[in-house]
Amino acid sequence: MNSSSSISKKILDKKSLSLKLDDWNQSGKKVVFTNGVFDLLHLGHVDYLGKAKNYGDILIVGVNSDVSAKRLEKGTNRPITDEKSRSTIIAAMQFVDAVILFDEDTPLQLIKNIQPDVLVKGSDYKPEDIVGYDVVMAKGGSIKTIEFLPGYSTTVIEKRIKGG
Repeated sequence: MNSSSSISKKILDKKSLSLKLDDWNQSGKKVVFTNGVFDLLHLGHVDYLGKAKNYGDILIVGVNSDVSAKRLEKGTNRPITDEKSRSTIIAAMQFVDAVILFDEDTPLQLIKNIQPDVLVKGSDYKPEDIVGYDVVMAKGGSIKTIEFLPGYSTTVIEKRIKGG
């Protein structure tokens, strides 16, 4: 199997993810979920996702579709990279087990479907304010926040590119 096909097999639709989840849950795997736009992948993203994986056996990453990313109002030219590029680059990471695109404004429905054991977001969120907090806590799961690497953000990189 070539590497590009193994990467694309990690990008799942809802039905494929559901089947994988059945397998992982039956195997007693601890499932971790996080989400984001992940535009212009940088060291901060890699650090964050690597740390998220440390909380369990399986790391599922929800990636905002282009449509939902535009609604987040991160800037008129965002996302800079399209959803296929962003999801493929995330899937290429060794420690990411599955990637799923979502069109909604928040990943709440995805979290309800996945029922992760651990929900991870950046430390700029209070755990109780994280979308899906109530879903994960109701099933006895946990919420983890991760400190960002200082100086790494897509917004900062975009400003540097524009000469700002």
